[in-house]
Amino acid sequence: MAAEGTAPVYEARYGMDRRNVGVLAVSALFTVILVLGDFTPVQRVLGLVLFGGGGVLMAFTAMSRRVAFRVDGTGVLLGGSPARHLATTAHVPWEDITAVVLWQQHSAEGIPWVGVARRPDAGPLPGPGQGRAARATMRALAPGVPADVALASRAVSGWHLDRDALAAAVAYFAPGVQVVDAG
Repeated sequence: MAAEGTAPVYEARYGMDRRNVGVLAVSALFTVILVLGDFTPVQRVLGLVLFGGGGVLMAFTAMSRRVAFRVDGTGVLLGGSPARHLATTAHVPWEDITAVVLWQQHSAEGIPWVGVARRPDAGPLPGPGQGRAARATMRALAPGVPADVALASRAVSGWHLDRDALAAAVAYFAPGVQVVDAG
């Protein structure tokens, strides 16, 4: 929350959450089993790369404390993947935004996402994953969510979304932009 007289900038950073702790614990357990167990060298190497490497990458993500999502006077910053943060971060100015959209990926875990609906004539977002193949993938992963919104979204994973603080920042910086919960 912002101090009195200051703008309520909303910023979420990557860090540890319950999902990360669980995945790290499973990765560590499988890594120990692979090191101590009776496995072929190929199984051991592949498993260590998958579980050990994946665990290290997840720990790096959490410890990076990079910006995952930000709302301020200039617009919305969709933070990128910590492994390729600069290449996958996108800034969307308020003049291109028609709504901030909260939605949930239909999967076993029901991962929450937050993104922006943009004007139809807004240019493409910078970075990879904005072409036809990405649109087709997002239509499959997020049925019912427009592909443009899905492509301008970030999974709420490895960081916490405070809906009230988000709504307050959007109302302050862009009073005409609604925060829509698309379920």
